[in-house]
Amino acid sequence: MKIQQKCSKDIAKPSTSLQWPRFGPWLFYLNNLFLAIGYVALLLYALIWKAGDIVDSPTKKIGFYNFCLWDQEAEKLECFKNLEEVGINNVALVLSRVCVYSTPVLCLFVATVVLQALCLKDRDGFKLACILLAISSLVLPVGLALFIFHTEPWIRVSEFGEVFVALAGAHILMLLHLIFIVLFLAHRKDVLPKGQIFPV
Repeated sequence: MKIQQKCSKDIAKPSTSLQWPRFGPWLFYLNNLFLAIGYVALLLYALIWKAGDIVDSPTKKIGFYNFCLWDQEAEKLECFKNLEEVGINNVALVLSRVCVYSTPVLCLFVATVVLQALCLKDRDGFKLACILLAISSLVLPVGLALFIFHTEPWIRVSEFGEVFVALAGAHILMLLHLIFIVLFLAHRKDVLPKGQIFPV
């Protein structure tokens, strides 16, 4: 009788250790794909669709390729092509553009490397993705901070629009993806054979 009760309890409560081999790989794949799609989509939306305009209002449009201020006499936006006229260093502007606009390229490459590593179950592919994500996570805020620092006289924090929010969100997702991959590989380092991320 006791043996029967013990067996029924074991059947009623499935072991969590058996659930991970079944659902763990799928959760790992989905997390990687959703995070990669998330920050790539946010970067393309902010920098391509919205043209990188940090401030976009009826009286002001300031971005990586636009600098327009309201002209009270003409009652319209006046756009400046030579930003040295308003006191913005062209070298700093070019560096901020390079830093910010190189991020989507690196992230697209990260997404490709992650997809390939998932298909081949290749641990080295995820190591390369970590390096690229670390570079992207560093380059994006540096370029954004450089741009905001040199346009500070014309920008208020309250005027930041959708582009700034999208770039901040993309940066958070990149950091989450980096932490997720690093922790997973560190946890599985001594469990699996070299070069594999899941049991074959």
